[in-house]
Amino acid sequence: MPAITVTGMSCQHCVSAVTKALEAIDGISDVTIDLLSGKVEWKESTPVTMETIEGAVTGIGFEIKK
Repeated sequence: MPAITVTGMSCQHCVSAVTKALEAIDGISDVTIDLLSGKVEWKESTPVTMETIEGAVTGIGFEIKK
C-alpha cells in the first residue's frame, strides 16, 4: 500500500477532507488515515503519480511531510 505523512490534520473533519480528496482521484480507493501520526495509506487500481496525490492534499490546505 502506498503511504504518505500529512501534516496539519487535527480532527476527524480533517481526516474526512483528506479521505474525500484522495478518493476523488481515479484509481484510488480504501484510504485509511491515522490522525495521530498523520500516516495516510490507500489502494491503487491504476498507478497514480505522487504529483497528483500532492496536488489533492495541498489543494485542500494540508502539507505532505517529506
